[in-house]
Amino acid sequence: MKNEKTKILLVEDNQNLRLVLKDYLEMLNYDVTACSDGEEGAKVFGKDKFDLCILDIMMPVKDGFTLAQEIRNIDSNVPIIFLTARTLKEDKIKGFKIGADDYITKPFSTEELSLRIEAILRRTQSVKITSILGKQETFEVGIFHFDYNALLLKSPSISRNLTRKEADLFRLLCMHKNTLIPREIILKSVWGEDDYFIGRSMDVFITKLRKYLKEDPNVAIKNVHGSGFKLEVIEVDEEPGVED
Repeated sequence: MKNEKTKILLVEDNQNLRLVLKDYLEMLNYDVTACSDGEEGAKVFGKDKFDLCILDIMMPVKDGFTLAQEIRNIDSNVPIIFLTARTLKEDKIKGFKIGADDYITKPFSTEELSLRIEAILRRTQSVKITSILGKQETFEVGIFHFDYNALLLKSPSISRNLTRKEADLFRLLCMHKNTLIPREIILKSVWGEDDYFIGRSMDVFITKLRKYLKEDPNVAIKNVHGSGFKLEVIEVDEEPGVED
């Protein structure tokens, strides 16, 4: 199963900067839709769903502040980063009052922009994960049935009692199966904080869960380039019988 790319709406009237930023962000594996003014940006946002918006403030037809207000009327949670050549404190205050998550003053480095995007996405992903924790209590994962409340992991041949931390960790992985969850998100969601020693403890728990899941070769907890973990579940369809 292929993970969906993070979708970014980029609205910038400077053509050269718009093309440079679009190419750079796509190189970082983001799915970028670029618009040249606020009016076009509003139409595009109304037709699609985005994970983050990057808006220039000084634009023809419709400025970034007006566009951000219209976006907020549609989606109160999507992160917004303002780009601007203006450094007035009043502008920054206005931007944050509208609901900006960050404010970058031109000129800026592409590396600075990418780091700020990563920080915002980590924060918003953590909020999304936290908001849904506690809703789902039972899961079917390959040959396994996992009952979170009962702390029970069952297969056709074995029934295993989990510790509370094992259950918390496994439920988080189950709720986002086939999706990479960054290490820091797991640590903050399950342990409440992110530091080196807790990280080593998490690795021990991951190793234990892997052993529990070895019975089904189509279920595995993968370490993705040292950046996080993914519960990979290969769905197996029963093959139709072959008649002689």
